[in-house]
Amino acid sequence: MANSKKTIGAGLAVAAIAAAAVYFLTGKRGRENREKIAVWTLDMKAEVLRKMRQLENINKEAYYALVDAVAVRYERVGRATKDEAAHLAHELKGAWKHIGSQLK
Repeated sequence: MANSKKTIGAGLAVAAIAAAAVYFLTGKRGRENREKIAVWTLDMKAEVLRKMRQLENINKEAYYALVDAVAVRYERVGRATKDEAAHLAHELKGAWKHIGSQLK
């Protein structure tokens, strides 16, 4: 009984998030919102790459610290919300496996 309530609650939360995303990206200002998201995410990725070139030793810890610092800066200057910056930081950290293999 408790498991089914948790499952229903989780399903409702996912549905609410999906509905909000659909509204945000397809509503009256959907195109404008999509463009804003695309611009700052590309800017953040570019900044991580620029700063990566400045590192003397590139390892997992240094890369993660760099990504976190850039995400905090984007959040602080108001280009992204805390959740958006955290989501992109998580995505960028997930790229380490590929980056690390290219460095070897």
